[in-house]
Amino acid sequence: MGRRVNAIATVSMCFALASTMAFGCPPAAAADADPHAAAAVPPLSPTPQSLTRAGDDVVVTGRVLVVADEDTDAAARARLVRELTAHGARRVDVVAPGDVPRAAAGLLTVRLGPAARPDIAAALGDTAVPDHAEGYALRVARSGQGSRITLGGKDGTGQFYAVQTLRQLFVRAGGKAWKVPGVRVSDYPSMPLRGTIEGFYGQPWTHAERLDQMDFYGDVKANTYVYAPKDDPYHRGKWREPYPADKLAELGELVDRATANHVRFTFAVSPGESICYSDPADRKALKAKLQALYDLGTRAFSIPLDDIDYTSWNCEADRAAYGAPSAGAAGKAQVDLLNDVQRDFIAGHEGAWPLQMVPTEYYNHTDSAYKQALRTTLDPAVEVMWTGVGVVPTQITNEDAEQAAKVFGRKVFVWDNYPVNDFGNTSGRLLLAPYDKREAGLSEHLSGIVANPMNQPYASKVAVFGAADFSWNDRAYDARKNWRNAMAYLAGGDREATDALLVFGDLEHMAPTFGTTPWQPQAPELARRTAEFWQRWDAGDRTGAVKALRAYATAVEQAPATIRGGSVDEGFTVDAAPWLDATELWGKAMVTMLGALDARQAGDKEASDRLLAESNELQRRARAVRVDPPRNSWGKVQPKVGDGVLDTFLVQADVRLRLWDSAGGGENLALKGTASASSVEQDLDRLAPRYVNDGLIGTRWASGYSDDEWVQIELAAPTKVAAVTLAWENACATEYAVQTSEDGVAWKTVSTQRPDDCGNDVVRLASDDAVRYVRVQGVERKTTWGYSIHEMGVYGTPAF
Repeated sequence: MGRRVNAIATVSMCFALASTMAFGCPPAAAADADPHAAAAVPPLSPTPQSLTRAGDDVVVTGRVLVVADEDTDAAARARLVRELTAHGARRVDVVAPGDVPRAAAGLLTVRLGPAARPDIAAALGDTAVPDHAEGYALRVARSGQGSRITLGGKDGTGQFYAVQTLRQLFVRAGGKAWKVPGVRVSDYPSMPLRGTIEGFYGQPWTHAERLDQMDFYGDVKANTYVYAPKDDPYHRGKWREPYPADKLAELGELVDRATANHVRFTFAVSPGESICYSDPADRKALKAKLQALYDLGTRAFSIPLDDIDYTSWNCEADRAAYGAPSAGAAGKAQVDLLNDVQRDFIAGHEGAWPLQMVPTEYYNHTDSAYKQALRTTLDPAVEVMWTGVGVVPTQITNEDAEQAAKVFGRKVFVWDNYPVNDFGNTSGRLLLAPYDKREAGLSEHLSGIVANPMNQPYASKVAVFGAADFSWNDRAYDARKNWRNAMAYLAGGDREATDALLVFGDLEHMAPTFGTTPWQPQAPELARRTAEFWQRWDAGDRTGAVKALRAYATAVEQAPATIRGGSVDEGFTVDAAPWLDATELWGKAMVTMLGALDARQAGDKEASDRLLAESNELQRRARAVRVDPPRNSWGKVQPKVGDGVLDTFLVQADVRLRLWDSAGGGENLALKGTASASSVEQDLDRLAPRYVNDGLIGTRWASGYSDDEWVQIELAAPTKVAAVTLAWENACATEYAVQTSEDGVAWKTVSTQRPDDCGNDVVRLASDDAVRYVRVQGVERKTTWGYSIHEMGVYGTPAF
């Protein structure tokens, strides 16, 4: 797939997901009366450490001079020429500092190179040059009859990043002309290591996708990519074997592309499943694997020892060398191996960065014999990775990071498991919420952050865009602003496409953890709007309620077509295809349901019934969409879209129509009821029946491991039940029955269901009998586990 030239700088991004769909940005091509008049500074990402206005804007002239020398970074120079050409320069001449022609007075002159170069230092004037690796200074100013832009880097990477900042500063000056706001920027990264680790389970990224990622990392000033796909057999299971020639050639091309974008391609080998730590032959094989990549230009290496059994040995020689199997003995064995690689291989290879490793106890900051071994004997140069407290933490605080530093004996390097979607609670999900809940000030306690992305590389850019911004300048990071900027990046600066991505992203906002509580909610904007709808509806402003929500429902329906309209990164539309398909159907179902409510309110029951039937058919079709072919280990499942919010609204509206103006019409009566069940998986309190009706989609009830398990709700009052909703976890039913009872003793089966897949079920009932109990009775399990339900809802009319 061809790489799309990003045009984030071509449009000012003042987007806001506000209470209406109006995003108040002036047209990008609006002409200024004076092309040199001060324009608003576009949003920049990552956020610079210091940016101030510094005089008039400068116009990009038809001919531009770039002043560079042998110390100018080649990649930075190439990107600079490309950006100038894309923004109005018809001719770009590159000249040496001593060869600037006299005719340059009326031209835009851009100086690029080391900040200490005399002409650059003079042109920067009082603009501070940061004394930090990868730092840079940038100044835009008019000078006499001409204009100049000065880009000075502390090092080659700093030069490249200066150009990346300039790329985002171009704004329209009227017609086809471009200009750059007069600014001073002094900037550097707060964390030394920033980027991603391709460390997920399931289908690895393709070679073309990885090449695209390297370009993306250059754009967002991410300097680290760790190659560690769990399902690459030569990374883990076949770690002793050399890569085949064709694969090695691909890796070589990837190293080159990373280097061109100032990204450290970090090669990881994960030998822990089978290595004999004390065996010289295994150590030789490991170093040979690293050497093959060093020969391709790789200078950063990692030895992940995560997700392995460290309470048994893979050879008897390790028992003799390190003692009986235990966590402490495993720590000693791993340190012995890692110190050997650091001191023998890394130290002996010119230009190699310190070794990185992932400990087996990567998920907490509780001290242990294992961590003591690392803390006291691991070479201090080795970088130790850590995920935060919990494999997928709800937050990472300064206190957490400081405690981790204490138990590991050094600043830790965070492997952040967001937006990865390779575990059970992410089944059917794209994770498009912004990067969030990481505390400002972490740069004082960490050596860096790498995000573990999704199997979907292009969709992962939303969160990685945020992680790069946070790790560059954590104290200035604003998650909501960054989210808008990320969507604008994917949209190539197109305003309409950005709006559509924001609407779609809200429907894919859920961020699950390994536990029962997600760390970001599903569809917060839609949830706010539907709650407001019912408030207005119940207060009597039904026409106003429908009108207000219909505009947003229409935006949901139209978002997929807009996203597929050509402005958005093509790879994103491929990654998100099943979710976009489902979103269009859910959006149409919502618009149609609002039409049914509106018609009924107007007294046209026939039209209302027809529209209700159409909405239900659209919902059926939406539930039939599958992620196919699947990239994730969870397989061909229903893509989740606004689940727990959008579908709940539709059920509530359906019940309101069926029980028009009756008491309790759209209320989930299960929330006021009492849940009980036949069993609880392993008697775990976190899976107790009370979680099936707590109103939280992130909690769940789970049963024992047999087919005839059940869960039930005792309602607060006898009720004529119209509908039962079930939000299944992955352990769902192949067949189940909905039963009702007046006394909890005698039960009547009112519906039998055989769902196609695990997802959200709406079971509509036609009963005039008032009942006190509603039960979901299992008939056959889909898995060897029990039954697991996130939420059970009951809708109907209480018989007071």
